[in-house]
Amino acid sequence: MKVGDTASITKKITAADVESFAELSLDTNPLHLDEQFAAQSRFGRKISHGALVSGLISAVLGTKLPGPGTIYLSQSLNYHAPVYHEDEVTAKVTIEEIKDKRDKQIFRCSTICTNQTNDVVMDGEAFVMLMKEQ
Repeated sequence: MKVGDTASITKKITAADVESFAELSLDTNPLHLDEQFAAQSRFGRKISHGALVSGLISAVLGTKLPGPGTIYLSQSLNYHAPVYHEDEVTAKVTIEEIKDKRDKQIFRCSTICTNQTNDVVMDGEAFVMLMKEQ
């Protein structure tokens, strides 16, 4: 792995995903679940949980880059646009810096999520750790 390496994952966020996340997280905000309530909001329809969308970043970090064994240290998130039910979201991670320690590596990564029309819906920065093989 080196600075500049990128990886991404794409997923359609379905109504079933949102309902499952609401049940697991206990976040039953009607903006996510109630069409009539959401219709009266500034969004005009139901939106997905921001934490559900940011979970795609975690998926990239833990399965692709740096990959299995990655441990989250921190994540900053900036929300730019809503993700509606049935939107397709791509989460992309880019390694910006690697600090080698004796028994681990610390990665500073830029993170960005875009929708199917390539609008940025979320961005931020993650710090993660990967233990070196002994």
